Parts: sequence; structure tokens; C-alpha cells
Amino acid sequence: MIEIAGLTKSYGSTTVLDGIDLTVDEGRIAAVVGPSGAGKSTLARCINLLERPTSGTIAVNGQDLTRLSRRDLREARRQIGTVFQSANLLRRLTAAQNVALPMRHAGLPDQEVRRRVAELLERVGMLHRANHYPSQLSGGQRQRIGIARGLALQPAVLLSDEATSGLDPETTLSILDLLAELRDDLGVTILVITHEMDVVRSVADLVAQLDHGRIVEQGTVSDVVRRSNSPLSRALLPMPPVAVDEQLRAWAVRYEGPEVSPVWLAQAGRELDTDVAVLAALVEAAGDHRVGRLTVGLDPQLDDRRVVEVLTRYGVVAEPVDRAVLRAVATGANVAAEGAA
Repeated sequence: MIEIAGLTKSYGSTTVLDGIDLTVDEGRIAAVVGPSGAGKSTLARCINLLERPTSGTIAVNGQDLTRLSRRDLREARRQIGTVFQSANLLRRLTAAQNVALPMRHAGLPDQEVRRRVAELLERVGMLHRANHYPSQLSGGQRQRIGIARGLALQPAVLLSDEATSGLDPETTLSILDLLAELRDDLGVTILVITHEMDVVRSVADLVAQLDHGRIVEQGTVSDVVRRSNSPLSRALLPMPPVAVDEQLRAWAVRYEGPEVSPVWLAQAGRELDTDVAVLAALVEAAGDHRVGRLTVGLDPQLDDRRVVEVLTRYGVVAEPVDRAVLRAVATGANVAAEGAA
């Protein structure tokens, strides 16, 4: 597991990370999101101690890395594998040789290296490309090799720093599936640095938003989406544009309860004795729970307090939406994800 407490990193008078507190339990995937310059990559470099924190502690599996001697730190770093955006493979080495490199540096016996390389390449689906050079591999294949190399020393923690950035959607999905397999099959704790909200929704158990060096919001993905209407919540589950219907009163609805019935709309419509028009909706699974945002249209003659009272009983939060807001969303003037991704 990863335990970060009071982490600060400064360069002269500039503070890049300011009092970071973050815990990722064993066998979980956490995503750190935030705008460019928020400090995401600095955080990753501090976790594997490529950058020494100015203050605070970083513990991996109970061992505080910030208190180790240089010699002990080299040994402790074996617990942390890292996958970068470009995979950073050595061009003159084959895929197998790139994966073997950390093991060679660690002094593992040749027989053990060959066995581990074959196992890792098979794990990431690249055994058939073992003797290919990076120039002969696609971007997604190079990332798979990078992940295999990150696992070479059997780490407890894997850092993924924008590892899917620039990949096509199909390749991104295959990399995310692989990360989920590593969590589920090997119990690896994974920290994903990303600006892609689709990545967070697809694979993360936890999410933390970094802004100007501070974590401004964190929690499980489902909790963040359900408990607030924050920029991070809206970015994780964005609403599609809504066409303005002058005959209906528009209501913004957000799932708040952990167990919202799949037939709640029909039940609420019967209780209110009205038809419910679904103007836009996005409902997804997040972990073990269903999360959702909807814009629905109701009879404008209904009493607002009655609508709120009824919908609240079904585990959703509802509030009327001004038509001007709907027009702004429809024309792209309102960008919910700004500052969160």
C-alpha cells in the first residue's frame, strides 16, 4: 500500500506540492487527476524518490522511504515499478532485453531472468514479440513492454504516469484491462497519473484531484460522483447537451444513494401523476454501485417542493434548471470539466 502524509516539494521559493495526504490500500487502483502544472508528475517522482520531498513522509508497505539511506533506498525502490507515457524503451534492445534490463542490473541469475522475462511477456500478451525492437512495435505494444519491465522486480506498487496518453481508444482500453488484471491477479497497488476522465471511470477505485499542488477532492469514484456537484464530479460523469423544450420544466437529477432502483423513473412518474421526459442521461457502473446524471422534463405546473420530496425518496438529488443554462450547455458555453482534467 501507499501512505503519503504531509508531502511538500519546493524548488527554491516555488512550492509545487503542498501538504499532500493520500492513502492507497493494497490491491487498489488510484487515479490522480488535475490540470497541466498541478504537480501530478512531481508527485509520481516523489513517490519513487526520483525527487526528494522537502518535507512529509512516503511509506510503501509500511516502510517510510524518506528516512532510508541511499543504499537502503536502492533496495526499497524495487518495490515500485514505473510506466511512463512513452515507455522509454532502449531502441537497440529487443522487447525481451528491455524487460530483462532491471533484472540484469539487480544481479539476478541468467536462468531466473529468462524465466521471468518469458512469464512477464506472456502476462502482457507480448511473448510473440519478444525479439522485436521498439521501432517494430506499435505504441500500445511498446506500453505493454513498458508495463512488463515495470513488473520485472516484482514490485508491490506500480506507477503509471500518463501511460495511455496519445493512444487510440481501443489500445487505451486494452492497457486499462491489463492494469485491472494486474490488480486482480497479482494484488499490485497501482497509482495512475492521468488527465483522461474516461481512464478514471474505466479502471480506478479511488480518485484524487490535484490543483496548484494541493488535493482539493478525493474519494472512491462512485462517492465523488454521488456526493457533490463539484467540477471533478461533473467531469467524471459529464452530461450531454440538452435540447431546450419550452413546454417542459427541466430538472437536473443526480444519483445520490448507493442503491438507486433501475425503475425509479417510472415509479416517481406514477407518484407525481405525470409523464417524465428524459432529455439527456448518463448512467454507468462505478465499482459496485450505479452512478448517474439525468436531465428530465416535467409538467411546469407541478409544485417544486413536491417534486424534490418525491425524487429524494428514490435516492436522487433534483433541482430545476434555468432554460438559459440549458442553452449555454447546448452551445458548449458551459464546460463542466474545466479545471478538473
